[in-house]
Amino acid sequence: MQNPPDQVPAPLDGPGVEVTDARELLLGYLEWYREALMRKLSGLSDAQLREPVEPLGWSPLGLVQHLGWVERRWMRWGFAAERVIAYPPGGDEAEWTVPADRSTAQVMAAYRLEVARARAPVEGASLDDRARLGGRFGTSDQAPSLGRFLFHLLQEYARHVGHLDVARELLDGTTGE
Repeated sequence: MQNPPDQVPAPLDGPGVEVTDARELLLGYLEWYREALMRKLSGLSDAQLREPVEPLGWSPLGLVQHLGWVERRWMRWGFAAERVIAYPPGGDEAEWTVPADRSTAQVMAAYRLEVARARAPVEGASLDDRARLGGRFGTSDQAPSLGRFLFHLLQEYARHVGHLDVARELLDGTTGE
């Protein structure tokens, strides 16, 4: 179906249409989704950010906390082989549940720090570069390429930002783009 002649289609999301390099596309879309996460949280009160959304069972802030762990697990522990705790003590429940004594500002700062730290090992690396050994991967035949890591992060964000669209609509009726 075509747009009517007087209606101009909206520009594409993510990196510009002139971008054709796979690395630049993956990184550009990953950044777009990181920013989309923040856009979709905008306007929510602290209570709305913290309260689990029914019937989903998690809060928007819990999703942010989870994505911070995802960044850490995949890029720092997985790709860069940093010696970091990859999973919180308490498993999935602890990863998705924000303790009452942890402020929204603390969760957001921790997330932003994980994103910044996840960007570091990507600088100067090619999509074909394999994960370093000693973190998640013990042998070179187990170690995936940076391209695989970035693709995984991209799909993780795309899925969870979509989940956040549903949560947001349940919270206040706001729908996503």
